[in-house]
Amino acid sequence: MNYQEAAIYLQEGENNDKFFTHPRNPKALAAYLFAHNHLFYMMELLTGLLLMVLSLCEAPAVPSLRLDVYVHATLELLALVMVAFELCMKLRWLGFHTFLRHKRTMVKTCVLMLQFVEAIVVLIRQTSHLRVTRALRPIFLVDCRYCGAVRRNLRQIFQSLPPFIDILLLLLFFMVIFAILGFCLFSPNTADPYFNTLENSIVSLFVLLTTANFPDVMMPAYSRNRWSCVFFIVYLSIELYFIMNLLLAVVFDTFNGVEKMKFKSLLLHKRSAIDHAFRLLVSRQRPMGVSLKQFDGLMRFYRPRMSARDRFLTYKALNTSGAPMLSLEDFYKFYEVIGLKWKARRSGEHWFDDLPHTTFLIFKGINLLVKSKAFQYAMYVVVAVNGVWILVETYMLNSGFSWSRFVPWSYIVFLTIYGVEVLLKITGLGPMAYFSSGWNLFDFSVTVFAFLGLIALAFDMEPFYFIVVLRPLQLLRLFKIKQRYRNVLDTMFELFPRMASLGLTLIIFYYSFAIVGMEFFADVIYPNCCNTSTVADSYRLINVTIGNKTVLEEGYYYLNNFNNILSSFVTLFELTVVNNWYITMEGVTSMTTHWSRLYFMTFYIVTMVVMTIIVAFILDAFVFRMNYSRKNREPVENPEDENGIVFEAEVSRDEALATLELYKQTCPGLSSLNSLQGVLQAMDRTGHLSLVYLGRRSRTKSDLSMKMYEEEIQEWYAEFSRENLPQPDQSLEQDLGSPVSDPSLYPEPQLNSQTGPHSIN
Repeated sequence: MNYQEAAIYLQEGENNDKFFTHPRNPKALAAYLFAHNHLFYMMELLTGLLLMVLSLCEAPAVPSLRLDVYVHATLELLALVMVAFELCMKLRWLGFHTFLRHKRTMVKTCVLMLQFVEAIVVLIRQTSHLRVTRALRPIFLVDCRYCGAVRRNLRQIFQSLPPFIDILLLLLFFMVIFAILGFCLFSPNTADPYFNTLENSIVSLFVLLTTANFPDVMMPAYSRNRWSCVFFIVYLSIELYFIMNLLLAVVFDTFNGVEKMKFKSLLLHKRSAIDHAFRLLVSRQRPMGVSLKQFDGLMRFYRPRMSARDRFLTYKALNTSGAPMLSLEDFYKFYEVIGLKWKARRSGEHWFDDLPHTTFLIFKGINLLVKSKAFQYAMYVVVAVNGVWILVETYMLNSGFSWSRFVPWSYIVFLTIYGVEVLLKITGLGPMAYFSSGWNLFDFSVTVFAFLGLIALAFDMEPFYFIVVLRPLQLLRLFKIKQRYRNVLDTMFELFPRMASLGLTLIIFYYSFAIVGMEFFADVIYPNCCNTSTVADSYRLINVTIGNKTVLEEGYYYLNNFNNILSSFVTLFELTVVNNWYITMEGVTSMTTHWSRLYFMTFYIVTMVVMTIIVAFILDAFVFRMNYSRKNREPVENPEDENGIVFEAEVSRDEALATLELYKQTCPGLSSLNSLQGVLQAMDRTGHLSLVYLGRRSRTKSDLSMKMYEEEIQEWYAEFSRENLPQPDQSLEQDLGSPVSDPSLYPEPQLNSQTGPHSIN
């Protein structure tokens, strides 16, 4: 029995690693295990971050963070040596031929060699040269295990490119046609700087697509002939309102299909991993199932820190039929139950059931009160009144108002009501039940911050006055009343992790463009530059005398430069917003060359791709949630009820004793057995012959997709089963990592058949 190899297959299924990277021999296994632990992952992450952070210290550097050339070059070489070490471990684990087949690793290797040569040249010459290749450093960060979500985002962006490029070419085609037409119509007007050459015509219409120069671009022609507005109206109608929206629709449709295919691919990949693991776990004596002893041996490698009790309960959750062994169909639910957190269910309905009768009645009354509809809607009314009062109070404030003068009485009144509500809910529901709800956590956090704001006001703690601004967040509770609003908020909360990865993806693009911008445009922009440009006024910094008073006339746009990485990021963000972005482009162009416009136009197109993907992702998530709600109409009595995914397992005393005896024989002396002994001790304390355990985990989009595509999934499985699955590799030693060679050596405990099926609430 090879528990370790089966665990590796399951990890590959969970991480979506391709099976051709599976270790093929014991030497490769050692390298695989070394490269698949959190210390190695952290080393990859820190190395990638160090290489990117070095741009703060390299010329052109942030003034306060500048380092000597030999210092930052030495740090870069050390980081690259660490990357080389990581690749050597992957080469030892994958083998030479598999290493060459792994495209991402080969790209990383080529970039490493290039960066290595450049770092050595910088160290020898003791001066930096034109190093545009620094823009490739994010590759080292993206390849890190912890950045898997960023890799998926980049993969989806590239998969969405073909239809995007088709519509983009259509957009550029119309742009060129209108540029030629505009040049022919408006170039005779010498007062029109926007269409005096074909190049300026194309650039002007490109900027017009972002509406940043409208109506300025139209006014010279419009002043000569009022009918010239028809040209701009038709152009914007076709390009901005039709093709740009068509672009979003095409990307959304492609993204929707990519998301569905990604879910299907990952689902079937996990199923294939489970097939491989199951074939490794079954024995010749028992070819049709996995026993508890075999499952426990697997889990000691797959989840080494999982307690014996949780391993046993996970087995129970899989074994819904109560059979002596897990069938393949049972084992297919492995990924659904592996993340469960198990807790014993209380014998009574409430946490206060064992209290004296009088106390019980008091707490029971509080429990009924906080669960009643009247109490919930009364609090909604209080929140609404509080919101109206905040608006009135803010409107009545004059410009000289200071928070330190007094504490508003309304603040104390409403905070007292919210505080009483929190105490009542904690008392009536119990601390565990109260804090298990996301909405209750939100209410508690806002109330605590409001209390801290009251302290800041009462004791004149001026640096903490910003906490008072958080009071209006209580108004978000009103969105729980309507189902559609709850769907919006649920979608927003579900999007937070993915939006963070999309934000990191955008930052990586920013970093690469910032490096290119610094290499070509550093120290190009300064006050009173661009005097030959049409945007010279935006870069002016002069003293102007008006009567007896001298004032500084400042254009401020000289602050938008590429003098260091931080200034470059701010400039690129301003370009992303596209408001007046052409002023920065024209300023740089006037100080360098007309070819510089390609940099800014390319950046706009790239950010347009990324932002369109982000919008498509938000639309897909919201539409998916709405379709899921329509397809699975479940009455929601309490909008604060958030049980997520719940599995139930009942453990009898005889079953626990037999399992404990089995564990003592297979792995004696393990401290994790204390958790299983705790089950028996809990039965002794309560006097019950059995205990019911609930396994909970939060609901993910994958769970929603399982219900959303329930019928299609069965077709996918049928198609998958018709294919010839590859036989699992048996090249590793059969006794490698196997604590028990004969699965029939010890008797199996008889499992209780009352293991409850899981419920999705």
